[in-house]
Amino acid sequence: MKVLLLAGGFGTRLSEETDIRPKPMVEVGGKPILWHIMKMYSQHGYNDFVILLGYKGYYIKEYFANYFLHQSDVTIDLSTNEMQIHKNSSEPWTVTLLDTGLHSMTGGRVKRAKEVVGDNPFMLTYGDGVSDVDITKLVDFHKAHGKAITMTSVQPDGRFGAIEIEGDKITNFLEKPKGDGAWINGGFFVCQPEVFDYITEGDGTVFEQGPLQNLARDGQLYSYKHDGFWKCMDSLKDKQDLNAMVESGQAKWKSWD
Repeated sequence: MKVLLLAGGFGTRLSEETDIRPKPMVEVGGKPILWHIMKMYSQHGYNDFVILLGYKGYYIKEYFANYFLHQSDVTIDLSTNEMQIHKNSSEPWTVTLLDTGLHSMTGGRVKRAKEVVGDNPFMLTYGDGVSDVDITKLVDFHKAHGKAITMTSVQPDGRFGAIEIEGDKITNFLEKPKGDGAWINGGFFVCQPEVFDYITEGDGTVFEQGPLQNLARDGQLYSYKHDGFWKCMDSLKDKQDLNAMVESGQAKWKSWD
């Protein structure tokens, strides 16, 4: 099953980084966050990726074009331009880099992958969020209900701390309670090919609006509730938080050494 990764947005809320590179290439622990997401899928045996490019897509192309060389120990004979590989630690990935337009919206980008995906189920997620969601269980859940699409729902950390009150007396302080009781779209979709049929407005289609709303209306959208770790890199502070997790050994999305 192919994994589609949305990696074409402008990332304006992280402009400190995205003036230079696309948001999925912002580094966490010395690797692009896109690499971390791909590693998550790879740990569950999914190694066939389609990256939906847009803003500064050449940056992502160049990264993967040179990935093998950067991950290998080599001897290069400059007189003959021959290269001898001594050690290779590259990932077992097949990566399709698909230009989906500079100004396309999320649905438009997904629609442009239809020919690459064909009439097969596929997975889809955003290029800026990591989680310890069990991809294997997610796929099993999707297959069990038999509908067109499964969306992983999450409860993000609240923005503010909270207090518990009994009468007029404060009894406890709570550190940013999770989700404030609300479930949101966490990405990590599993889709049947008929999902493409719901993307009807070309490059301007916002996947999270018309397509998902109509799938829900038709009873074709199911939620896989994930109450574990999930974090989206929306701001410089989010990037700093993710890097701090790696440095402290508390990167909960990492199931690899």
